[in-house]
Amino acid sequence: MVPIDQIDPNPDQPRQVLGDLSELMASIAEKGIIEPLIVRQRNDRFQIVAGERRYQAASRVGILEVPVVIRDLDDAELVEVALVENLQRKDLTPFEECEALHALVREHGLKHEEVARRLGKSRSSVTESLSLQAMPDDVRELCRLADINSKSLLLQVVRQVEDKKMIALVEQISRGVGQATRKQARAATKPKIGRPRAFTFSYVPPAKTFNLSLKFRKSKVERDEIITALSEIIEELKQGN
Repeated sequence: MVPIDQIDPNPDQPRQVLGDLSELMASIAEKGIIEPLIVRQRNDRFQIVAGERRYQAASRVGILEVPVVIRDLDDAELVEVALVENLQRKDLTPFEECEALHALVREHGLKHEEVARRLGKSRSSVTESLSLQAMPDDVRELCRLADINSKSLLLQVVRQVEDKKMIALVEQISRGVGQATRKQARAATKPKIGRPRAFTFSYVPPAKTFNLSLKFRKSKVERDEIITALSEIIEELKQGN
């Protein structure tokens, strides 16, 4: 057990919104903290690696000491363990999961396959979650205001590529409820029969300074074809055309 006033939150906590803590506070007030916090020692204090919600809930109900598991981690390991711990939980929002996965890829240079292996997820699930990174901040805010938190619906939105089409679909979804909402999203994004949807390559750098989209005329494109297209663009720019 460690005095709660000797514990500090992790400033790089992947969870952006703690959500409603009332039920957790009631549980901790009655039964205490069942699952220990994971922390690392920093001189005479401790920093949270995983367990931010339990820490905040315990603080609010006046718990003086909490159970902890102390891990010996450097800064890089702290980021990875905190991200993996949070990603293994089921209550992260799709956007929080996206940001956490993106941080794993960015900070540790991991490929999608390696991230999937560490988390026990499929590669396609990881790739889909990371694709939400391409959604502009203003469209994300519209999704939040419209209470669109289903990963499948958010994927339908981001696949529109163009901002105007994303916004239009968000507005369409927000007017429906339940199954009707899902049907609207599918109908709005379903390609016409006989005309396969054109393949679009999207890229957003870690700094989010730009959003690159390449739309091909066919539905299936190999990696080498994308590289060739990008090389042609670079060559055109070098020649000043």
